[in-house]
Amino acid sequence: MPLRKGSSHLIVSSNIKTRVDDWKMDGPIGTSHPQTKKKAIKQAVAIALTKAGKSRNPVTRLS
Repeated sequence: MPLRKGSSHLIVSSNIKTRVDDWKMDGPIGTSHPQTKKKAIKQAVAIALTKAGKSRNPVTRLS
């Protein structure tokens, strides 16, 4: 199922859920084949954040 466009928290979490559900049904996430659910979730988070144009670690700005 295609991922939704957008960068809001709701859309990103929806995309993560979609990827994990796809992994449960088929096995692969994108081109990787995670063996455990924990690794599948980490891969789904990376894909969803990349699609949203965000980073996992927040950028700290010096004032």
